[in-house]
Amino acid sequence: MEQYIGLDVSMKETAISIRQGGKRTWRGKCLSDPQALAQVIRKRAPDACRVVFETGPLSVWFYHALVAEGLPVICIDARHAKAALDMAANKTDANDADGLAHLAEVGFYREVRVKGFDSMLIRTAVAARRQLVKMRVQMSNQIRGVMKTFGLVVPKGAGSVFDRNVRSLLEDEDSLARIVLPMLRAWGDIRLRVAELCKQLAAMVREDQRCRLLTSVPGVGVVTATAFVAAVEDPANFKNSRSVGAWVGLTTKRYQSGEVDYDGHISRRGDKHLRSLLYDAAGVILNRITDTSTLRVWALGLQQRLGYKRAAVALARKLAVIMHTMLKTGELFDPQAGATVAA
Repeated sequence: MEQYIGLDVSMKETAISIRQGGKRTWRGKCLSDPQALAQVIRKRAPDACRVVFETGPLSVWFYHALVAEGLPVICIDARHAKAALDMAANKTDANDADGLAHLAEVGFYREVRVKGFDSMLIRTAVAARRQLVKMRVQMSNQIRGVMKTFGLVVPKGAGSVFDRNVRSLLEDEDSLARIVLPMLRAWGDIRLRVAELCKQLAAMVREDQRCRLLTSVPGVGVVTATAFVAAVEDPANFKNSRSVGAWVGLTTKRYQSGEVDYDGHISRRGDKHLRSLLYDAAGVILNRITDTSTLRVWALGLQQRLGYKRAAVALARKLAVIMHTMLKTGELFDPQAGATVAA
């Protein structure tokens, strides 16, 4: 008889629940190690039909390791699982595992596509660069704020210009220099690390035909192209290109109940960083690019009618759709058609 397993994964231990024939047959705990879990599952549930766990920090590792062990693993949306698990009277790891096993048995779950390790490496590089850029900006702002307190206003400038301006203002300020210069050196080190990661991303783009293809879109650079490719992976993962906009969270939410029916703000679901990158690319098209492409003309028309922010969101969604279509067809961006043309 088929057996269904729920795993509530934590950093140290994983709660296991096994159901068969509509009843729980066994539950217990095991170390959060895929090989140890596989041994327990083979011993307690040799006829396992589904092994279900939620999305989380360990989900990528667990999924691929358990698949390698030959287990029928399914990773489900944690938000969907939460709605069902909240029905339990007490919130415990064992009860959560029971709830996940029950979801596996009745089939009431939403399976999540788990990314491969190659895509996760790209996403990790993009995320690391984003964090370092954030730290660099925070450090430069801190330096400016400290010096402003003592009447030293650092002129506008970035990179080496900022470094020279700070050092020139501190030439006759020995006491303040002993405080600020260590921060400036740390800022410089972070700046070098950001440059290293940018070189790595540029090398990834040169080696990946898909990334090179996406950089033909106006406003889309190395970071946006690599982030989009890592997020989408295979274009066949989406039924159609229009669904990518909703997946990134760039479509409006809708609420309908009885006579009430209205649209709200965008859902903001999915990859927050990719959504912000697409929005930034839309801003580049609206503010910096001066060509007369069909896409830009359409976006400028929206801006006149709806305002900048709404036009930028709509353009970001359209960029996601166009970029997915390009990955699917292997065609370059056509400025005049606002879509693609054969390479």
